[in-house]
Amino acid sequence: IKRGGDNDDGADFQEVRYEGYGINGVAVIVEALTDNRNRTASEVRSAFTKHGGNLGETGSVNFLFDRVGLIEYLAETASEDEMFEAALEAGAENVEFASVGHEVICNPDSFNQVRESLEMRFGAAQSARLEWFPQTTLSLDEDSARTLLKMIGILEDNDDVQSVHANFEISDQVLQKLNV
Repeated sequence: IKRGGDNDDGADFQEVRYEGYGINGVAVIVEALTDNRNRTASEVRSAFTKHGGNLGETGSVNFLFDRVGLIEYLAETASEDEMFEAALEAGAENVEFASVGHEVICNPDSFNQVRESLEMRFGAAQSARLEWFPQTTLSLDEDSARTLLKMIGILEDNDDVQSVHANFEISDQVLQKLNV
């Protein structure tokens, strides 16, 4: 006798978001896809607790971030002017240029429209995803950076975790000391 419905593929996965603070008050958002919310919550909580942080309630840190669509193209795909014009016509809010590529930033509600418009003109994007951009960042010293990076590494190694976002920055000098 089958119980609970006609789902034959076994697992029922749910998207979950965990929010909390890492060492020195760094805001952290963890997005996961899990078939067992209790297991994932326990593992995420453990990573926070063991590295000087604490897991908060949903909504406890997301106000410190902006949710945006991010579409990335290699620099050789188009000139800065071409990409900027096409992105604005497609409904993007901003375009940032670097030597390696173009980052098109848009409202999450118009993400698919902007992505499809750009892909019709320039082909498939190098990457396209929804991101959490920090509104402000905290600068970390060597010890705090080491602890936070270890926590983020443990979270990212969790099979259920899809992405980890945090509002910190590490100076080049500290990165050299950490050999990152």
